[in-house]
Amino acid sequence: MNRHILHVVTNTAHFGNSAHPTGLWLSELTHAWDVFAASGHEQRIVSPKGGRVPLDPRALKWPMRDASTKAWLADPAKMALLSSTPTPADINPGDYDAIYFTGGHGVMWDFPGNEGLQAITRALWEKGGVVSAVCHGYCGLLNTRLADGSFLVRGRKITGFSWTEERLAGVAREIPYNAEAQMKARGAIYEKALLPFMSHVVTDGRLVTGQNPFSARATARKVVALLDGA
Repeated sequence: MNRHILHVVTNTAHFGNSAHPTGLWLSELTHAWDVFAASGHEQRIVSPKGGRVPLDPRALKWPMRDASTKAWLADPAKMALLSSTPTPADINPGDYDAIYFTGGHGVMWDFPGNEGLQAITRALWEKGGVVSAVCHGYCGLLNTRLADGSFLVRGRKITGFSWTEERLAGVAREIPYNAEAQMKARGAIYEKALLPFMSHVVTDGRLVTGQNPFSARATARKVVALLDGA
């Protein structure tokens, strides 16, 4: 059976008010998209504000510019998907079986406070769907509450871009908060790989999260396994 998966991407093009560019970390979308497509699942992209999706220039260089990202960049139909995205208001959660939050530092600004994304995530979770995120994408789960008022992440195992990785990336002073610490403050059980920038995926029931860009394919495979009942 074909399932329907909703990818969430950022509209934020710069770190705060600075000239430091950011945007979607393209491989986190393309690697998962390839896995989902190979399994025959239907996919759509949504962003907080709708419209154009900026691409993080760092993600377009070696070693992140791999065969998957090159193929996307060379495909006008795929690039068109990022030039005119729908908003959360355009999405019916009942149409989807899974949601997948992509990363790139931009999401730290426009994911956490978006009530539309929270509503979609809550509805999908409470109807038995799969909620997933990779890297900074887990910032989209920070403020999502369930119908009983509790945080979706409370008491659940989760991973995402670590504070150690932020420091190694040289941007710790430019980002608005420590996502790892914020997750822990909401009661999430944060886990990470022994070494930074290694692929690491954590599954807790229907919640699937990957730590960094190198975890996107493995995260998507876990989502597929859940959707296919493996």
